Amino acid sequence: MSMTHAPTSMKIQVGWREWAGLPDLGIARIKAKIDTGARTSALHAFALDTFSEHGQRMVRFGVHPLQRKLRPQIFCVAAVVDERWVMDSGGHREQRLVIATRVCIGTMTWPIELTLTDRDTMRFRLLIGRSAMRNRLQVNPDGSYATGSRRRGASEEDNDEET
Repeated sequence: MSMTHAPTSMKIQVGWREWAGLPDLGIARIKAKIDTGARTSALHAFALDTFSEHGQRMVRFGVHPLQRKLRPQIFCVAAVVDERWVMDSGGHREQRLVIATRVCIGTMTWPIELTLTDRDTMRFRLLIGRSAMRNRLQVNPDGSYATGSRRRGASEEDNDEET
């Protein structure tokens, strides 16, 4: 697994929302909210099913990569690296499975941990928190898609501002 690592002094300039990829999960493109207020990163997941494979705890789950849409559905399998209590933005505590995977933003790819949770009602199916951006991202809160333009053929509905 080759990764491009940036020295601490060379951070990627990003906006508050960016296109990201999760290649280990087969997700080429998903809109991500870059959230400096969140410590952990989260991926929308449904139909979670844990199982054991060669003594390793695994999880099979589905992802709806397009916000406000139930299609396409991508089904993923990953090793469970932890299970943690996480407080959401509404102050509710939830125990979540944690997986390790790679994220791609712009020209950079690096390993992150993601908690799996139902984000179906949220505007962004992927949230990148502070732990994942440490020493890699510099956020411009006024910017959007600093690492690349909107997805070709995307409707305004897919690209509107979060309120």
